[in-house]
Amino acid sequence: MSPDTEAGTVVLRRASAADARAAADVWLRSFAAALPTVVRPRTDDEVRAYFRHVVVEQHEAWVAEETGGAVAGVMVLEGEELSQLYLAPERRGRGLGDRFVALAKERRPAGLELWTFQVNAPAHRFYERHGFTAVERTDGARNEEREPDVRYVWRP
Repeated sequence: MSPDTEAGTVVLRRASAADARAAADVWLRSFAAALPTVVRPRTDDEVRAYFRHVVVEQHEAWVAEETGGAVAGVMVLEGEELSQLYLAPERRGRGLGDRFVALAKERRPAGLELWTFQVNAPAHRFYERHGFTAVERTDGARNEEREPDVRYVWRP
């Protein structure tokens, strides 16, 4: 599927500087809904600044834009790492995550890796359904949240 192709009422497209605030807000809402027990080390304003100055400017960031312009999801690729995939809570379970993963695989056909928290069982099921395999579990000492995590890898 081409990233410029519309499916339903949502288009996946490269993020621009103008999308940074909306993408950060999706991240904040999604993180709060999916990971209520994980303590965030950054304030909302720090997250928004990170999206504005780092995510959109320095990485391959994509957004899911609904008809009318609302951002419903964000995906970020850093090298072969799928570093961010967050959906607005009301958009979960509607195939949008599947579209993002298909796009990530299209953009990185040699393979992908990602990290997710061990407490995020829905994410484990989602990525495993898409052919990712858990290859490493840690105690969280290497992430800002100090939350145990899992590294997943997908190879074609």
